[in-house]
Amino acid sequence: MRRDGDKARDYARRHGVPRPYDRAGDLIQDAEVDAVYIATPPSSHAELAFRVAEAGKPCLVEKPMALNHPECLRMIGAFQSRRRPLWIAYYRRSLRRFQIVQERLRDGAIGRVTSVHVHVTAPLLTGTDRTNWRVDPSVSGAGLFFDLGSHCFDLLDFLIGRIVRVHGESTNMAGLYPAEDVTVAAFEFENGALGTGVWNFNAPEKTDVMTFIGSEGELTTPIFSDTGVIVKRGNVTTVEEVRNPPHVHQPLIQTIVDELRGSGTCPSTGESAARTSWVLDECVARYYGRA
Repeated sequence: MRRDGDKARDYARRHGVPRPYDRAGDLIQDAEVDAVYIATPPSSHAELAFRVAEAGKPCLVEKPMALNHPECLRMIGAFQSRRRPLWIAYYRRSLRRFQIVQERLRDGAIGRVTSVHVHVTAPLLTGTDRTNWRVDPSVSGAGLFFDLGSHCFDLLDFLIGRIVRVHGESTNMAGLYPAEDVTVAAFEFENGALGTGVWNFNAPEKTDVMTFIGSEGELTTPIFSDTGVIVKRGNVTTVEEVRNPPHVHQPLIQTIVDELRGSGTCPSTGESAARTSWVLDECVARYYGRA
């Protein structure tokens, strides 16, 4: 389904889809549609999810889950009341790279994790990119921090556990769009480990790295780029090279298929994504006057 019916029909013709739609409601109500994937910007996630829940169908929603944490909770309630699953497209949970990181941390490759630091930077948006919905808080919930930082915090939830306390500060240094362009945060995990992060979208170059410090070593992994996992322990450095699959979302989608068929469980749920949404909200609360 897409609002441009001609483009929807063209896609359907090229990919062998029997029935294209130009209205979401028609697709949701199609009796032969078993599950729905909502891939719109965040401002319409909740509304469309409620319609899918009302139709009694399982649903996969793009990330970030919604505009804010209260919307996430209402979405969860709608699916729980109808006993239908709700998944969120944090596909990095199913990539082999982060499964390796989870295994190394769990097995004590760097001892007990005591702290983590997230560092994400990118050059300032130029030209028409400055009008992109991702930097329009009314559509995205905030700025690029919600778009990219959401993956970071979801991974931390997956790799270390729930974040129970967080304080963030945001600013708009360039003044070229209404959303924040720099955010910093400090946070605490349920297990006592501490974390910090910087998301700077007014920087000279792209950077993305997540560094875990443990009592006996250090583990470094990219978040978005396709490079290896590095473990340093004493005088020994190990690099595990792992490449992303051709379609990075496919492994997570396979877990959804497996769950629907009764042979597995998807690791990215409405509940886990709502935890990430709460952290994001806390980070930008002062900037948007929500504190």
